[in-house]
Amino acid sequence: MNLFLIRQRYICTCFLTSTYPGVCNMTKIKENSTINLNKELAELKCPVTYVMNKIGGHWKSIILYQLIDGAKRYSELRRAIPAITEKMLIQSLKQLEADNLIIRKAEPVVPPFVTYFLSASGEKLIPLMHSMAEWAIQDGSSTSM
Repeated sequence: MNLFLIRQRYICTCFLTSTYPGVCNMTKIKENSTINLNKELAELKCPVTYVMNKIGGHWKSIILYQLIDGAKRYSELRRAIPAITEKMLIQSLKQLEADNLIIRKAEPVVPPFVTYFLSASGEKLIPLMHSMAEWAIQDGSSTSM
């Protein structure tokens, strides 16, 4: 089954039942729907929407913050962010790489040596990351009183 169709994407929705355990049902979503059109227009007109589409979500900004100090291997990121699952770390790293915010460098050695570091575009987010951390510290101390 070819899943690479033009102007359509699929979401994998796995479900477990006693009759069909582990069956993967592919649900088609129209990319030209009104919701997707509105998202694209909002991204074009609103810079905050653009930024949130790039670094939004629970883990992306945490990963970017960890990479501020320099390149890290996958295992170092995993230790630095113990609450993240392996699946979410891999998925978030792939999304950040696709958005050109990080660079994945794989050395052709055995065992594989892969490092992740901020791209030029990702480095431009460093002041934003510091501002977010500063706000969190100030907000956290003001709400705990």
